[in-house]
Amino acid sequence: MPTKKTAKKSPGPSVKDDKLYEKLRDEGNSKNKSARIANAAARDGRKTVGKRGGKAGDYEDMSKQDLYDRAKKVGIEGRSGMSKPQLVKALRNH
Repeated sequence: MPTKKTAKKSPGPSVKDDKLYEKLRDEGNSKNKSARIANAAARDGRKTVGKRGGKAGDYEDMSKQDLYDRAKKVGIEGRSGMSKPQLVKALRNH
């Protein structure tokens, strides 16, 4: 049975590259992360943004305190009660 496609809601005027935003959302990225990447790509070009990626180290190699500090910097709620694996997951999904 074919699935019914639903019309996607526009992400709003603050997102400058709607197609990239929707692709990133379909991949499971958060709204915030998708908007940041889409806007950077619109501003600087997709090739430039792609070259920038991957500079952060592995979260598993970081201490819990380093993960906590990074979570605080990006504004992750509830970070004080999170375990190291939870902090890693929250940072990856932010």
